Amino acid sequence: MQIKVSGKPMPMKLLILGILLERDMHPYEITLVMKERSMDQVIKLQTGSLYYAVDKLAAGGHIEAVEIIHSPDRPDKTIYRITDKGKELMEQLILQQIKKSDPPYHPLYMALALARHIDQDKVAKLLEERIREAEHQVNFAYQVYEEHISIVPRSVLHMMYGRYEHSQTELKWLKRLYEDVAVRKMNDIGRPIIADE
Repeated sequence: MQIKVSGKPMPMKLLILGILLERDMHPYEITLVMKERSMDQVIKLQTGSLYYAVDKLAAGGHIEAVEIIHSPDRPDKTIYRITDKGKELMEQLILQQIKKSDPPYHPLYMALALARHIDQDKVAKLLEERIREAEHQVNFAYQVYEEHISIVPRSVLHMMYGRYEHSQTELKWLKRLYEDVAVRKMNDIGRPIIADE
């Protein structure tokens, strides 16, 4: 059976299915696992979107309610599990995500092409802030990876370590960019960017 997949919620559905493969959970628990594993760094995690994706997966028979926990002072909690149909969908989504090769987009790319035309001190100041944030991201990504070495499968560690390496690359790139801005090289022509310069 070929499963058609379209639209942007696919990574969210994929993560929900993958997490439910580990054990049955309530949507709020799924959110906690995503945050604890820093998955909110790789997809936009909004509670409304997660609950919407859970509803769509349930309506499609990809997950099913196994228990409803009633509480007098809180809304009912529905515990879900993945179905065989959900496992098929998950496989399709995984293969599609691995196959997908979107061109990289970075919010700085367009600004960089034109940044030489504005006050370089303002650009440098913002880059200093970006560098501090990037340093934090590198440290945070490594900490998340290190804390999970003994508790998650190696496949999850690859995601976490990949995030760490991407953060390191971002930091190096920002520092090199800042150095050029600081010495007013943004208008130079004919000088290649040398990574170890």
